[in-house]
Amino acid sequence: MKFSHVCYLTPLSMLLFAGGASAQQLYGPNPDLPEPQRGLLPEMTVPEPAEWGDQLPTVPEGYTITRIASDLKVPRQTIMLPNGDILVAEGRGGNAPALKPKDVIAGYIKDQGNTAVESGDRLTLLRDENGDGNYEQMIFAEDLNAPYGLALVDNNLYVANQDALVRFDYEEGQTEASGPPEVIAQLPSEINHHWTKAMTASADGQYLYVGIGSNSNITERGMEAEVNRAEVWEIDAETGAHRPYATGLRNPTALAIHPETDQLWAVVNERDELGPDLVPDYLTSVQEGGFYGWPYSYWGQHVDPRVKPEDPEKVESAIAPDYSLGSHVAPLGLAFSTPAMGEEYAEGVFVGEHGSWNRSDPVGYKVSFIPFNNGQLSDSDPIDFASGFLTDDGRALGRPVGVTVDPDGALIIADDLTNAIWRVTPDNPPAQQAPETDTAETEDPETEAPETEDLETDESVTETTE
Repeated sequence: MKFSHVCYLTPLSMLLFAGGASAQQLYGPNPDLPEPQRGLLPEMTVPEPAEWGDQLPTVPEGYTITRIASDLKVPRQTIMLPNGDILVAEGRGGNAPALKPKDVIAGYIKDQGNTAVESGDRLTLLRDENGDGNYEQMIFAEDLNAPYGLALVDNNLYVANQDALVRFDYEEGQTEASGPPEVIAQLPSEINHHWTKAMTASADGQYLYVGIGSNSNITERGMEAEVNRAEVWEIDAETGAHRPYATGLRNPTALAIHPETDQLWAVVNERDELGPDLVPDYLTSVQEGGFYGWPYSYWGQHVDPRVKPEDPEKVESAIAPDYSLGSHVAPLGLAFSTPAMGEEYAEGVFVGEHGSWNRSDPVGYKVSFIPFNNGQLSDSDPIDFASGFLTDDGRALGRPVGVTVDPDGALIIADDLTNAIWRVTPDNPPAQQAPETDTAETEDPETEAPETEDLETDESVTETTE
């Protein structure tokens, strides 16, 4: 693929590049990792933003994608409310100062691939009042601090700001917050190199799990800046008491509970500057008390030589992740599917991939599906479920972030470059398919069973995606 509208490069950055084209993308539970490649700067290619025009993202045959919200202010994560409303967290945080000239260059280049819209610092409610697919947008709450993670437990709506976990009272059908939120627990926010605070609730609602990213790529600010960082916290939803549930996860950007096993899962953004094909971002179950390597090692016991002093005991204890998503795809969304999404996508997880900035050949910029089988993660490659966010000539039309599955059969995708919300639905949801006619117990064998009419798709409400 040729990229002609790519990459914002400065003369200095071109001189500092590590060099060399990307050779591979490794997926699955046992990736064959290449040797590290190190230079003064990683390769940096950020696709130039472009307008959708009449185009739409590409989804599988038998599915339709629709833009249901526009003109948002950096939508990041979403949650489905019991009555079918969709709540959107909008905002952008972080205030980490640059450490070296390369950080200034990298920051400038990354910014070119992001939206120029101001941070919303708010929650927006989307409501389809009459079920016709047209959603009204209403401001639910304002004056938040880079809200990201969302969870609803009974009548408690929890929001993970970049600096605190807060709670709103919620009643079904409510269109705006009844008052300011209550602070449940303070979250680490000093420096905030990785500011996003992913969140999900335990199956019984007693605990909230919050992902807290590291304060650097690989401890460049010293270990003192990493206290309470690169962890998943378990927070008591009532008291706010917390403890580290798992450690060594560089930047856990989305969390979800498996609907059958109640196991906590996460997607994690791994470290940079070891080459275009290291280190793989990953999907993993999160074991209580588990250590996942950062900063001392990656993918189990692969030692990172940049970290001094070394810690062989920690490396020995490091857990290898369950599934490689490929290097630098930047997963920011995670949601378990339901049978209502259709037979091929009935069991597994959807992953929103925000897309790379540190490879010459961009990757990500799509929503992937990773199949499960009888509650277990499969070893098959990811399936492109929603793609087309990156054009053939290398421009970015959108950047997927959070993904949410509607139990009735729809995938909700937040896009923080387009500042939109997309909705993907099966054209013939399983629940609407006609049941097979059973003639085995017909009382009168001479009487033919009535014919079952085929269900037809109403073309007037179906959008075609090429």
